[in-house]
Amino acid sequence: MARFLVVPQWQGSPSSRAMALIDGAEAIAGDLPRSACTGIDVPLEAGDTLGTGVLRASALQRVRDGIGAALDEHDDEPVIVVGGDCGVAVPAIGRVAADDLAVVWLDAHADLHEPSSSPSGAFSGMSLRGVLGGGEPTLALPRGAVTPDRVVLAGARILEDEEADFLETSAIRRVPAADFTPDALAEAAAATGAARVYVHIDLDVLDPAHMSGVTAPTPFGLEPSQVVAAIAALRSALPLAGASVAGFAPSSPAAAVDDMGTILRLIGALAR
Repeated sequence: MARFLVVPQWQGSPSSRAMALIDGAEAIAGDLPRSACTGIDVPLEAGDTLGTGVLRASALQRVRDGIGAALDEHDDEPVIVVGGDCGVAVPAIGRVAADDLAVVWLDAHADLHEPSSSPSGAFSGMSLRGVLGGGEPTLALPRGAVTPDRVVLAGARILEDEEADFLETSAIRRVPAADFTPDALAEAAAATGAARVYVHIDLDVLDPAHMSGVTAPTPFGLEPSQVVAAIAALRSALPLAGASVAGFAPSSPAAAVDDMGTILRLIGALAR
């Protein structure tokens, strides 16, 4: 049976609706087998910057430690982390990072800022950069734990100038939303030369016609069927080392129900 780590972290989001991420994580957990879920305590308070340039860094550091401790108990099996904001993926990737790991990052945004370039100071927009060892050291992975040539950024269609500049000079592979197919994603992951894959899904990678419960709906996104098929193609090419699903922020309980079928299809593809 798949194991789930439920992390209703909201402190990494820049949105005025960030606390709806708590409701989203809890709604997803409510449709998962209770015996397969472990919950992580997330502080209700925002937390302090601690001079890092990252909003709410103290709370993020506490959650990072909780994720690490929980994953230590399941180091013999892949775990699916249910967020919360995208920052929950960083320590989860850190637990399985090695020189044979590819990271597939499905997101409408690149999440490649550092504190000095971020317009919001929110860690979710720095999370993939943190996976690569950049940004605030207390929240990032050690540099070299995951290298750019082992990363595939897929479905992104909102790039700020600093992120675009970084992508131009890095070895990150891209599968833009306009060119996205399951085979293209699997081929990009296989081209990294990795032997295992970690899959991160921010639900805003989906088109708003299919997923309304996100903090920043972005047009021209992916179809759920495309992503489900892409997960299957990835898993046929490489064993799954772990996964995360983040960004669910429903506006109401009724709205959560409307989106849940799509979310469970994605989780089912990851957990099979």
